[in-house]
Amino acid sequence: MMLDASELPTGKTLTADLCIVGAGAAGITLALQLIDSGLEVLVLESGGLKPEAATQALYSGSVREARLHSPPDRYRQRRFGGTSTIWGGRCMPFDPIDFEPREFMPHSGWPLSRAELLPFYRRANRLAEAGEFEYQAGPALGASCRPMIRNFDSPHFTSDTLERFSCPTDFGARYGHKLAAAANVTVVLHANVVRIQLAREGGQVESLDVRTLDGKSFTARARQFVIASGGLENARLLLASRDVQSAGIGNSNDLVGRFYMCHLAGTIGAITINKPLQDVYHGYEVDADGIYCRQRLALREEVQREQGIGNFIARLHHPRITDPAHRNSILSLLYLAKPIIPYEYSVRLHGGAKSDFATWLKHVRNVATAPFDAFRFATHMVRDRFLAERKFPSIIMRSRANLFSLDFHAEQQPNPLSRVTLSEQLDPLGMPRIHVDWRYTAIDVDTVKRSLALLAADLSQSGVGRFEYDPDSIEEEVTRYGAYGGHHIGTVRMGTGPRDSVVDSNGRVHGVHNLYVAGSAIFPTSSQANPTLTVIAMALRLAEHLGGELRRPQPAVLMRETA
Repeated sequence: MMLDASELPTGKTLTADLCIVGAGAAGITLALQLIDSGLEVLVLESGGLKPEAATQALYSGSVREARLHSPPDRYRQRRFGGTSTIWGGRCMPFDPIDFEPREFMPHSGWPLSRAELLPFYRRANRLAEAGEFEYQAGPALGASCRPMIRNFDSPHFTSDTLERFSCPTDFGARYGHKLAAAANVTVVLHANVVRIQLAREGGQVESLDVRTLDGKSFTARARQFVIASGGLENARLLLASRDVQSAGIGNSNDLVGRFYMCHLAGTIGAITINKPLQDVYHGYEVDADGIYCRQRLALREEVQREQGIGNFIARLHHPRITDPAHRNSILSLLYLAKPIIPYEYSVRLHGGAKSDFATWLKHVRNVATAPFDAFRFATHMVRDRFLAERKFPSIIMRSRANLFSLDFHAEQQPNPLSRVTLSEQLDPLGMPRIHVDWRYTAIDVDTVKRSLALLAADLSQSGVGRFEYDPDSIEEEVTRYGAYGGHHIGTVRMGTGPRDSVVDSNGRVHGVHNLYVAGSAIFPTSSQANPTLTVIAMALRLAEHLGGELRRPQPAVLMRETA
């Protein structure tokens, strides 16, 4: 069943066995697994089925340095489906090394292993509509697999691993009808949770205070609660619930909101490959199930340990779009299309570059010199990306000169000084807005610097090409996009105890037996990988755990809904 909070009388109490706050990828995954379980599930979602400016504005907040972090209401979507409504669909699991404590990576180590998560990764791949859980190029692609750079045998990097791409799947649009039809699931839209109310002794949650933008308020009660509101909002809600625990729930050791990570991403240098054009392939392959897959250069795990650096991957990329000197009509067309490209992609394509009329005119001339190339590209993008159900993932451009830039994506160190706190400003519901203080470290820059140097040496020594870049520009490139995209990680970290973490290996808040947190907020480290697939896998694991917990005999049975 799906309801709107505006239809409920003020003062009403909703009850269930499990209450989930947030209907993004994590929240919807949890609810899906418990359909027909015999358990009553209540899902509270702040937004509606479509974007709404007033609801989205509840995400507004402040940042310490605008150059390093986008406004807090960017990248996040406060609506049914959450940020899965705008994600790019890139799927990949975290690597085994990402789960391990590493002396060279302070505050690293998960309280579970990759092996423990593997069965859930397989199911997550299907739920994300990314095909089979196979991330090795040969087994995934078979005879159609082409080498990224033929005869490039690197001792430091492998090109045998894949990225897989979802449709991308909007979890609200794809699975909302299943939740609406489920007899044991109630989804309430426009229901904003503003406070978690603990029992007086602080060991359990008694209820949630819920408000609407039109002034109504009601209460939600359950046996178990899961906060699945995203990497920033999870921390905000815990910190703002301070009636019983004055510093915020789970925050007795000042850890909620700390260790905030994203990813380090950038585009740098010029790679020239000294081989025939047919010996280089950096685009997308399609597997037997029609899933787009792409190989990349991944730093080997043994090299990370030997070098004492974080995880790192790279892809061959087209020259920087903003510079009309590339004389490429398609790149110039993308530059000219910036006003109609969504912010999330515009930043990545154009960076912070500012245009002027002379630059704009040069791009127009580039398009005019090869209008048919631009037309064919525009047709491809309309047909294969904008109109296709399974969208072509990104811009891929063949270089007639085998000339590329390098696109990189790297792990960020967990840093306790990088954090999310509450500001003194209140939103229309009376909740404190967030203040984001995202920081990077010398370890972050060193990971990128040394990885690039290893790749440059490997290309040169193998004889297949050369990689030219300015080593002095690396920190500038690492921070060009700042905290990259919507990868909000680590603010409610997992661990073995309350001295170094907020939640345990199941996501349960230390000291509060019926409160869990789901999503990338609980990840202790960031890996090189986009977090969505791991968010889904962890939500599947949590659903299995909660199903077992809630089926145990209870002293009292909660009714589904009481007036």
